[in-house]
Amino acid sequence: MALSFDLFGTLVAADRPSEPWDAIAETLSAQSVRVPDDWEDAYRSAHREYDRGREAPLDEHVRLALASRGVEVAEETATEVVLDAFDSPVTVREGAIEALDAAAQRGPVAVCSNCSVPGLVERTLERAAIENQSGHAFDAVVTSVDCGWRKPHQRIFEVTADALDAELSDLVHVGDDARTDGGAGRVGAQSMLLEDHPLPAIAEKLREGTLC
Repeated sequence: MALSFDLFGTLVAADRPSEPWDAIAETLSAQSVRVPDDWEDAYRSAHREYDRGREAPLDEHVRLALASRGVEVAEETATEVVLDAFDSPVTVREGAIEALDAAAQRGPVAVCSNCSVPGLVERTLERAAIENQSGHAFDAVVTSVDCGWRKPHQRIFEVTADALDAELSDLVHVGDDARTDGGAGRVGAQSMLLEDHPLPAIAEKLREGTLC
């Protein structure tokens, strides 16, 4: 058995800007990048099409939105801007450390997260110090922005299973969102939703060997 955990809303709680265009405008200004007068409109408009299930990287979107208003920024600058805009304090959710500790006793463990901001998952894990608290390092960290596919698309779960050297049918994915995380159960893996199985209960089932 291999296990993967969603990050935001499952292992950690994090504040996210309610008006991301404003947060990004602040970090653009901090990088001495001119913010267009109609930045909100530019940010909220689509600037390229993506295939169904594909991730739309936020740094790319910001670059295209700025370019549509005649402002050019380097890829590295756009990446830094969006990461700084979405970086925020995080809180480890109740039962997360216990669940991860119990999971590590059963098999390989991964994070499988939808996130359009490059580097945010890694920075969040570092801030939360989950690996230090649990005493176990994740065997893999799979993000939609890196693999190119968003949950509930089958491909991101396949990538996660492959990263854990497991068959998709042997993967158990834990998350809080029925639409996205629940997709694991619709593509051949097993999904466990927090509304049905809170983290402390999952930890207990893992310790007892009754999860699957």
